[in-house]
Amino acid sequence: MSRLTVVARILAKKEAADAVRAELLTLIAPTRNEEGCIEYRLHQDNEDPALFFFYETWENGAFLEKHKETAHYRTCFTAIEGMIRERSVNKLTKIEP
Repeated sequence: MSRLTVVARILAKKEAADAVRAELLTLIAPTRNEEGCIEYRLHQDNEDPALFFFYETWENGAFLEKHKETAHYRTCFTAIEGMIRERSVNKLTKIEP
């Protein structure tokens, strides 16, 4: 299996942006320690502080699936459930010449 890149987009409700940011930050340290995690970075849009992106690289899709079953992942997304307007996840494969 080849490496998997993930771009996850999370649009919080405007009034909940700070709370969502705080919860998302709790994912970084434990996720970076997970087996198969190569890169895991959180970004916030410069124009819209309610818009967040995770840029992730995993050794393969199986490790990403394990990530979604962890306690820290489930706790975070349970906590922000009512604070999110939109959420999307794009799974990407690098193309090389």
